[in-house]
Amino acid sequence: MDIKLFTATKAFIKYKGKILILRESGDYQDGTNEGSFDVPGGRVEPGQRFDESLRREIKEETGLNVAIGDPFFVNEWHPQKNGEQWQIIGIFFECEADTDQVALSEDHNKFEWIDPEQYKDYKLIDNLHPAFESYISRLSE
Repeated sequence: MDIKLFTATKAFIKYKGKILILRESGDYQDGTNEGSFDVPGGRVEPGQRFDESLRREIKEETGLNVAIGDPFFVNEWHPQKNGEQWQIIGIFFECEADTDQVALSEDHNKFEWIDPEQYKDYKLIDNLHPAFESYISRLSE
């Protein structure tokens, strides 16, 4: 079986100390995590700068304009979608919003601004757990 390789950028969008999470809806055509929470982001298109990709994904998914900060975590995951095996390399960035007013796309049906230290209280996709651990450890530095 051929494996499709993707690079993804993911945003830990911060507003007044809270982090934005989005719940995936059943309408998301490339979705593999219906009903679970994720953070904004998506695949980098060939030839596109990672910051342009992340800014585009955030705007599409949330309507927010953000300041993109430094990357703080890298992870990979291996979902299967429509009989294809994917390998996704995800780079997580800390971002800053100037408002908490979110306009969801049809790919998501709920959002929450959460205390990052309470991430275990939410049904998050598996690859977010180590990203939250990394983010929290940075807060205490």
